[in-house]
Amino acid sequence: MPKIKLDPHLYERARQVAQAAGYASTEEFIVHLIEKELARIGPADDAKQVEERLRGLGYIE
Repeated sequence: MPKIKLDPHLYERARQVAQAAGYASTEEFIVHLIEKELARIGPADDAKQVEERLRGLGYIE
């Protein structure tokens, strides 16, 4: 499975929110967020459009 690096402060914030929301793990919470955002963007977008939107949202540089 691919791994990504997150800023430690961002990961800690995600860990706290995941715990408060009742997720089994921080990873489960992060996967849920990514799936939710990808669904919002929609399957009709091509890879370049998805990349641009994620960059605009600050998920990737």
